[in-house]
Amino acid sequence: MKKKVVFIADSLDNAYKFQQVLSEFDVEISAGSTVQIKKLLAPSANLDLIIFEARGSARASLDEVVALADDRSCPMLAIVDEDALDSMRLPSIVPSDFVVHGAGSAECAARVRLLLNGSESQGRSDLITVDNMAINLATYQVTVGGDPVDFTYLEYALLSFLVRHPGHTFSRDALLQHVWGFDYYGGSRTVDVHVRRIRAKLGPDLAQRLETVRGVGYLWSA
Repeated sequence: MKKKVVFIADSLDNAYKFQQVLSEFDVEISAGSTVQIKKLLAPSANLDLIIFEARGSARASLDEVVALADDRSCPMLAIVDEDALDSMRLPSIVPSDFVVHGAGSAECAARVRLLLNGSESQGRSDLITVDNMAINLATYQVTVGGDPVDFTYLEYALLSFLVRHPGHTFSRDALLQHVWGFDYYGGSRTVDVHVRRIRAKLGPDLAQRLETVRGVGYLWSA
């Protein structure tokens, strides 16, 4: 049986690109604009993947689509602008991923394939566990005690980077380069803000592992 994919976008460029990408898969596609979200994602729809272009005015509908994806236990791929990464939130219950607008067809196809294949394509190396916390590197999700934690993408990226390098102290500038990218021109104190948010969401026990090294930066204690 063909898997069912819903594609929601208001721009023609991504519609054309993903029409080509999805033609590589044996799927049944339903497509529409953001004004058709409720119809396309109706409770009666049996879906295997939602692809949503969360750009421009459609960005305001991202939380609605995320909630519907979680309610319908349907994986989701978001298409976002790079400047939206700091506030972006993806489904916390179902597998999810994103591509930045302008990503090549090969990258888009790889992320679609991962979400359509689900756990079949996920290896143990995609999962990091620390105490009662689990970080899924394939789906960008974090759970603590089995409960999903609502991180923005950059909060997740900072936490997962530090956890993957335990015992290594990174300066704020180094973290900006590794997590935010070399083209980030904001102040380095944004790292402090994100660290505070991560600690608050992790809870007191796990937060103790994210240590401040005075005069240097931060490390994840092993």
